[in-house]
Amino acid sequence: MLQYFVIYKPFGVLSQFTREAPHHRTLADLYNFPKDVYPVGRLDQDSEGLLLLTNDKRLNSKLLDPRWAHERNYWVQVEGVPTEEAFTRLNNGVNIRIKKRDYRTRPAKSKMLVPFPTLPDRDPPIRVRKSVPDSWIELRLTEGKNRQVRRMCATVGFPVLRLVRAAIEDLTLGDMKPGDVREWEAPALLRALKLRG
Repeated sequence: MLQYFVIYKPFGVLSQFTREAPHHRTLADLYNFPKDVYPVGRLDQDSEGLLLLTNDKRLNSKLLDPRWAHERNYWVQVEGVPTEEAFTRLNNGVNIRIKKRDYRTRPAKSKMLVPFPTLPDRDPPIRVRKSVPDSWIELRLTEGKNRQVRRMCATVGFPVLRLVRAAIEDLTLGDMKPGDVREWEAPALLRALKLRG
């Protein structure tokens, strides 16, 4: 039976079921998932937000295949206040390093998030420097390279303080809180992801 779970991955949780060290928290700490269910893509340990888990291999390959160009929406708290030039660079694509090689990112959609998103406090809180303001931006990508959002923001001079994946296509966090797990029926999930069965 095909099953689909949408979770709000909390900060500090690995996007996997295996602990790499005794102190690590994994997806197994959030919910008793079926043994054949796995995450579609990843969020790194320091990132939060929307993560899909399923045993549907077709959905997995469609969402991860760059040809389908599914849009992922990130809310990113950065150090400093990005300039128009920074947004133009992000939107046109920037050069980042992936596995010791140069990579040119696809064009993105980026803008200031005003007002700031209303999110639960992070545990532990982000580091704050009183002398440097911070701001929130929205970054929409159609690809998902390793630590791509962090690398892109650093390249244009605005280091990431907090990173939340808010949506994949029309599938959003909604009123979910960190650690929440919801099971979805296939028709509704595929509609939200702009996929046909």
